[in-house]
Amino acid sequence: MNTKKKVVAMLLAGGQGSRLYALTKSVAKPAVPYGGKYRLIDFPLSNCTNSGIETVGVLTQYQPLVLNEYIGSGQPWDLDRLNGGVHVLPPYETQAGASWYEGTANAIFQNIRFIERYDPEYVVVLGGDHIYKMDYSKMVDFHVKNDADCTISVINVPIEEASRFGIMICDEDMKIVDFVEKPKEPKSTLASMGIYVFSWNKLRKYLMENELDANAKRERGEKWSKDFGKDIITSMLRDNQRLFAYQFDGYWKDVGTLESLWEANIDLLTQNTKLDLYDRNWRIYSRNNNMPPQYIGDEAIVVDSMIAEGSIINGTVDFSVVFQGVTVEKDAVVKNSIVMPGTIIRSGAVVEYAIIGSDSIIESGAKIGKGPDEAAEDEKWGIAVVGNNVTVSEGKYVAPKQIIGENI
Repeated sequence: MNTKKKVVAMLLAGGQGSRLYALTKSVAKPAVPYGGKYRLIDFPLSNCTNSGIETVGVLTQYQPLVLNEYIGSGQPWDLDRLNGGVHVLPPYETQAGASWYEGTANAIFQNIRFIERYDPEYVVVLGGDHIYKMDYSKMVDFHVKNDADCTISVINVPIEEASRFGIMICDEDMKIVDFVEKPKEPKSTLASMGIYVFSWNKLRKYLMENELDANAKRERGEKWSKDFGKDIITSMLRDNQRLFAYQFDGYWKDVGTLESLWEANIDLLTQNTKLDLYDRNWRIYSRNNNMPPQYIGDEAIVVDSMIAEGSIINGTVDFSVVFQGVTVEKDAVVKNSIVMPGTIIRSGAVVEYAIIGSDSIIESGAKIGKGPDEAAEDEKWGIAVVGNNVTVSEGKYVAPKQIIGENI
């Protein structure tokens, strides 16, 4: 069977997502729910399908059970193929022993044999925890047109935020002349999105060189890393390889913090958002839980909110995203909040400016979070968070910025 593919995508989905705290205690970050019915990984997988990329390796490591189960055969994204399709690629043991993925570059290095099965001309490397819509085929065309060895997707960010990202300095043709990881004094606002297109022969060479170099440094007791930004990109620039920046001007969100996760969901409720989930020409696919339709009771109040299927609403939901199978009982109030699948908000409970994890219970009279205008002067305001499978007992209070990962 001819298995050759022009493009293979490698999706890095093994991250712990430690800055999401209680929400990633038992699930990998790409499996975190988003937007009422999706998970973060739905976006890169759907982008691959919509871009005509039918061979995808998903590299998992941290708490992979939920993510592996969710991906399954790849059928929801039309990636259940005899030749290609989606493949979950955890770390594995060889005759030389077992090794966890030791960085983004090492994760791809450990799966060189998988890539070589398809003998691709180009490899697209993606993160599994960003929210955006992108036609990767256009980025590949840009890469080919410029005879590039590596193309990095970039987005303009405010100068005050640029120090959080890897920053590209480019000439007038968008050829990258310098790259600085999280600079204290940024010279550009072109931030790396962590999306790469490589010519496979060049990437393979630099992966192998980085592996040998990092291992030698480790044996000598020197600092070492196996990372795309710190090692592969900088090495290619040092060797005067052809690196180009592909500018993206759509919606893109790096969901790396609790605040950014809350903002990304709330963005869906604003009229001027650039992320259109209702565009039939570029669908975001997800696994269907086969739940019944939502039910809105005759005394319920729902204002500017998303209510997913299977939810039963008899209380008040205002400017919030309510996921599948959520129950909001009579006289319960949910405002400016994100309530993840299977959670129950009991009568008399109040949830404001909060994220409530999956399958949790907020008992009667409990109060989660409060608005910024209600916070006391000495109270540090922020989003309140209740983790997955947590019960907040009657009358308990979870303050702004407080994160609850156990029953209280």
